[in-house]
Amino acid sequence: MPASPLTVGVDLGGTKCLGVVADADGAVVDELRVATPPGAPAIAATVADMAATLVERTPGIAAVGIGAPGLVDRDGTLRSAPNLPGVVDLCLVDPLALQLGLPVVVENDATCAGWGERQVGAGRGRDDVVFVTLGTGIGGGMVLGGRLYRGANGYAGEIGHMVVDPRGPACPCGRRGCWERFASGSGLGRLAREAARAGRAARTVELAGGEPEAVRGEHVTAAAAEGDPEAVEVLADFGWWVALGLSNLANALDPQAFVLGGGLVEAGEVLFAPVRASFSELLHSSGAAGRPPVEVLPAALGEHAGAIGAALLAQQPPP
Repeated sequence: MPASPLTVGVDLGGTKCLGVVADADGAVVDELRVATPPGAPAIAATVADMAATLVERTPGIAAVGIGAPGLVDRDGTLRSAPNLPGVVDLCLVDPLALQLGLPVVVENDATCAGWGERQVGAGRGRDDVVFVTLGTGIGGGMVLGGRLYRGANGYAGEIGHMVVDPRGPACPCGRRGCWERFASGSGLGRLAREAARAGRAARTVELAGGEPEAVRGEHVTAAAAEGDPEAVEVLADFGWWVALGLSNLANALDPQAFVLGGGLVEAGEVLFAPVRASFSELLHSSGAAGRPPVEVLPAALGEHAGAIGAALLAQQPPP
């Protein structure tokens, strides 16, 4: 029996790069982490050095996959990356392929993570899955009919920039009221600071060192885990905003499940309970005869999702 193919996956993030060697089952056999440097040339050199190091350390590497944050076109060029200042039209495919002598695939990082979760994580066994990463912003990856959905230009999955309140807070994208202004980690922090200024988050402020303006999402979830009713109320509000976006996506795409990833999901049921409750109320025809429930699941691969997904995509690049 031939050995399981091994591929390298690199998840290029705003602050760190995580590289793995994975087999066909998504099992990680080696990994490497480095800080993300500033500037396009340094980033390109870092990704190349990471991939080369992993290839050298593990015999039998068949291909390399890269997950990059931002708009990645169908040629694998990172056209823009808000979390990587100064990075525009960065092509990694040809230089890496020439240096390594291996096929190279570059996709959006959330798309990679979504594919990883569908293949070997929480979405395994489902053909219609939407992955939603709740981090500083919101990203997405969609598998529809068992196939990775990338859109006409490769830009599908920028779900954080659905406008849910046209009079809402300004977004770095230049518009107002994007979903990620309300339903990301930064959105939770903003909601909690508003509650703190209104005197409705005493325990949360205490956990933040007594300064309302120092309140972050992790302070809210920690207070809610203790059972603090004011923090629970903030999370209920936040859960409604998460569910609003999920219900819009469900009405448009009709998935079997949503898989939620990113640092916020580590909060567990203090987050998922209000999200699921509001989602059930907001989803059109929820509970109607003939409409199966849409699951809302925590991601299973944690911080490795993007790198594992990139490695799996390198094994079988999407059409």
